[in-house]
Amino acid sequence: MAFDADEEILQDFLVEAGEILEKLSEQLVDLEQHPDDSDLLNAIFRGFHTVKGGAGFLQLEALVNCCHSAENVFDILRNHKRKVDSELMDVVLEALDNVNAMFEQVRNHEELTPAPDELIARLDALAQPEGEGAPAAASQPEHEENEPAEDGGDITDDEFEQLLDALEDEKSEDQAPASGSGAAAGDQEGSGDDEITDDEFEALLDQLHGKGQFAGAPAGEEEAVSKEEKPAAKEESGGSDDLITDDEFEKLLDDLHGKGGSPTAGGEPSASKEPSASKEPAKPKAAAKPAEKPEAKGAAAPAMPARENAPAAETTVRVDTKRLDDIMNMVGELVLVRNRLQRLGNESEDEHMHKAVSNLDVVTTDLQSAVMQTRMQPIKKVFGRFPRVVRDLARNLKKEVNLVMHGEDTDLDKNLVEALSDPLVHLVRNSVDHGIEAPEVREKAGKPRQGTVTLSAEQEGDHILLFIEDDGAGMDPEVLRRKAVEKGIYDQDAADRLTNSECFNLIFAAGFSTKDQISDVSGRGVGMDVVKTKIGQLNGQLSIESELGKGSRIVIKVPLTLAIMPTLMIMLGDQSFALPLVNVVEIFHLDLTKTNIVDGRECIVVREKVFPLFHIKRWLVRGGTSQEVPENAHVVIVAMGTKQVGFVVDQLVGQEEVVIKPLGRALQGTPGMAGATITGDGRIALIIDVPSLLQHYG
Repeated sequence: MAFDADEEILQDFLVEAGEILEKLSEQLVDLEQHPDDSDLLNAIFRGFHTVKGGAGFLQLEALVNCCHSAENVFDILRNHKRKVDSELMDVVLEALDNVNAMFEQVRNHEELTPAPDELIARLDALAQPEGEGAPAAASQPEHEENEPAEDGGDITDDEFEQLLDALEDEKSEDQAPASGSGAAAGDQEGSGDDEITDDEFEALLDQLHGKGQFAGAPAGEEEAVSKEEKPAAKEESGGSDDLITDDEFEKLLDDLHGKGGSPTAGGEPSASKEPSASKEPAKPKAAAKPAEKPEAKGAAAPAMPARENAPAAETTVRVDTKRLDDIMNMVGELVLVRNRLQRLGNESEDEHMHKAVSNLDVVTTDLQSAVMQTRMQPIKKVFGRFPRVVRDLARNLKKEVNLVMHGEDTDLDKNLVEALSDPLVHLVRNSVDHGIEAPEVREKAGKPRQGTVTLSAEQEGDHILLFIEDDGAGMDPEVLRRKAVEKGIYDQDAADRLTNSECFNLIFAAGFSTKDQISDVSGRGVGMDVVKTKIGQLNGQLSIESELGKGSRIVIKVPLTLAIMPTLMIMLGDQSFALPLVNVVEIFHLDLTKTNIVDGRECIVVREKVFPLFHIKRWLVRGGTSQEVPENAHVVIVAMGTKQVGFVVDQLVGQEEVVIKPLGRALQGTPGMAGATITGDGRIALIIDVPSLLQHYG
């Protein structure tokens, strides 16, 4: 392990390889559906190849070996010498799991655990042409001549050594003043076979780029080389004199490492020193071809002006997420100050004060939006893992399932992306296990053998809607009622009065499961209640729609960000409270003498709908129970999932954006409280957690 390498290089590797590995997981599952897609095969090959190159640069041998074996498999596949099948994909996906595990160990600066020898052996077996016992290397020469240069290939250790020897010979003959250093380099090579000198590294770079071929070339030759080959070098390098392309750099890394190198990278250097070609015994044909091509090009192409295109300035910067969180907290404080100034401005008659406060409001809103954008990530970060989850689970359960995803580019807060990951995985696994029927059952029901799970996301105002749908068996409300009675959640009369929607929501009750047999996938009665709790902690809502025989649909509604929350400010007595606006359905003024009693609970009827009524002042304000109930009051209808109730409040203050502050240690865990905030008039207001409040008091 070479973690003594520059930390910046390591971080660059972690970022680039992390993105590639995320894509590989999706691409591999996609490949199983489209096994003849040559673009996909090449993309996967390049993915493993690039990760291997970076790992080789950091001397992460275990990671290099696993990627190299996987890369060889896809070299065979893209040359149509073997077909993609499920068994092959099982092995490759297992290899990817090992690569991901080692990648995490690199991230955590831990010693790497190499992939099992058995797995490497299976990959190597798959890297041979189908039905042949000959090694994959047997077809290498033909592959080297016919394959495009950018796809890469392998050079042998012998060829690599010959390349280094040729460099040494060139130096010893043509660079008389530097002969001592050449001998020293030879000594160094003899003392450590894996090391090359800085001069050799520079020479390799110059040869790949096509500039400054050899400093010690005779004067006449040097002029000829500069005239004939420089235009070709410029043309190949895109018109820039001192930049090498990503492909060239990758080839260089591979050559230096001695594994998975490119035929072009191995051939061009030997070709460029054609005058002394007799000193290199190997690969005369492969060396000659690249040399002829640049000369022909160089003669025909006009010389391009040097530095015609300046390199583009770097447009991205890596920032620690903690710094973004700190900036977001400061913006939150600014929002509170803005609210305070708005309140003071409304009380003032000074026109200049009004304008200044209005400008501050605009700037603060724009700044808040801009900072939130820096924290935004596409939901694709979560969605990307589902093709693999569904594929593995379907194979395990002997089902045929197709996953369809929409709205992967929908952005939401980084913290929400991370927090939604586990709940969504559980809901998707639940759809595959509980929802989608076995292929034979679907056929008997007149459905296609392959079931479909649809995962979609869309933005609605300042909220995100997530949908998990399946075309499976759906849910039977009668079965759910019976289970609820068996588990003692309801008695028979109460269960009979449940609406279908309320029956569907029973699956979120703790310990509730409709599975008769426990498996490693589900049936233990844990998970769905945790999902509901997690969504509740995100100030989100969860609802279910289902039709027996047609399928089910779960809808999740969460705010775009957790840092700043729009609320409805209310007064209970002389104390301020904030109700999250996501829970508020409607507000109206009510004559409290016209309430009804149903099942011993006070209710109101609005537009032929019955809502339970709660005087939350009795729960939250000291002495609230002893005060007389007024004849008229404001009622706020709040929703949790499909359930709606009415809260009686004394006064409505208005809508206000608040910054959530955690409660102090003495108040943490207080039922019904999500946190606190500072209001526009400088007072402290508690933020009400509606589900927790009703669960504890209602």
